[in-house]
Amino acid sequence: MSSAQDTKQVLDKIDAIRKQAGSQFRDQIVTSMYDQAESITDDVVTRSNKRWTFDASLDYVATHPLLGLPFMLGLLALTFYLTIAGANIPSAFLAGLLMEQGGLAGFFEEFSITIPAFLHYSVYDLLHIATSSWMNANLASFLIDGIYLTLGWVISVMLPPMAIFFPIFTLLEDLGYLPRIAFNLDWLFQKSGAHGKQALTMCMGFGCNAAGVTACRIIDSPREKLIAILTNNFMICNGRFPTIIAVALFFSVFLGYSDALVSLTAASIVIAIVLLGVVFTFVTSFILSKTLLKGEASAYTLELPPYRRPAVLRIIYTSLIDRTLFILARACVVAIPAGAAIWIAANVNIGNESVATHLINFLQPLGYLMGLDGAILLAYIIAIPANEIIVPTIIMLYIRHNTMIEFEGDALHKIFIEQGHWTLLTAISLLLFCLLHNPCGTTIWTIYKETKSKKWTIFGSLFPVVLGIAVCIIVAATWRLVASAF
Repeated sequence: MSSAQDTKQVLDKIDAIRKQAGSQFRDQIVTSMYDQAESITDDVVTRSNKRWTFDASLDYVATHPLLGLPFMLGLLALTFYLTIAGANIPSAFLAGLLMEQGGLAGFFEEFSITIPAFLHYSVYDLLHIATSSWMNANLASFLIDGIYLTLGWVISVMLPPMAIFFPIFTLLEDLGYLPRIAFNLDWLFQKSGAHGKQALTMCMGFGCNAAGVTACRIIDSPREKLIAILTNNFMICNGRFPTIIAVALFFSVFLGYSDALVSLTAASIVIAIVLLGVVFTFVTSFILSKTLLKGEASAYTLELPPYRRPAVLRIIYTSLIDRTLFILARACVVAIPAGAAIWIAANVNIGNESVATHLINFLQPLGYLMGLDGAILLAYIIAIPANEIIVPTIIMLYIRHNTMIEFEGDALHKIFIEQGHWTLLTAISLLLFCLLHNPCGTTIWTIYKETKSKKWTIFGSLFPVVLGIAVCIIVAATWRLVASAF
């Protein structure tokens, strides 16, 4: 018998034994090894009476079968709160500096501070003044009202949350807590056919999906790495939070809740959408692992590192330079075509109607089936390069303005209601589609950079949006069927 035949017989026998042993065989071997190592250690090592250290006390909670998951969710909720609440002031400052008419006057009025006259002009105002005497009006509007305004919106909305989230995330990474998250969720990923380290890439996706896709490099298995890349879009990034918060507030006001309940209801809706994204991640990971990306789960033995004192300089470099500015630069590059598309749609006419009006009418039937409308679908198409501009684009299309514009609170609620078709179904469908739509342009670019595959980049771009359309159509049809019955 040849050596090749001998090898094949041995491998066949190994596969047969592995199948008989069951899925817990690897874990049982690792557990047995650690139990034996601990037994030997107890026999030969003499310890002081003080065995309950700070690390052990913290790990008792952080990795506890019952307490570990609530502790993790509480920590992530605190991170989201600090990110969203902390980003409001710097976002308002950047908006006033870069693009609001009147510059920083409105920002400092909130704090009753008088500012010099030259600060009453934003960069947006100064660009219009500088180009008014020598540049063609349409060209100036295209460059300033289209491309520059979009860039300013992306920077003011995207930079502050990332500058807060990524340092917090890097701090948890430096402390040694992130491996505990993987430890807590490993069993769920194992059941869904994915890798335990995907828990870390999911957490990174909350800051930015492009960063989450890049973080998938820590997964060694190409199959499981691809699953993590393709499902990271279900994590709500900071660019989608403004849309979710705006719709959640509409939901609360529409139901007529008191001011005390509005914030609580909005916060509950945001948390519910985040958790729903986690559910979709596990479900789609399971489906992919059983269909397009079949394969055996790779061995994953996780040894929890000790808690460490954070390295401040490393945190600053990794979070601000290596992550925040890198992702922001990519976002600005892909935002340029979005700005051009927005200006063309709002300012170029075909016949007596703008390009935007024609596209809205074309998309209206699909929008109705999904519980939305043509303007919302067009906004998502135009804003593929940057999720941050979804709400301003929707408002622009609703009020037929020629540039992006933003309203908040009661003014935004009034604009929605004035459309005549905004109901709870519209709000629910928009929340679902915000979760289940295509990745932003920066993430699509990053998927291609990481996979080097046009096929998987196209699949990763279309798979979520097809799922989102299907889910919205099912929810809208069910809602209307139930409503008609009552």
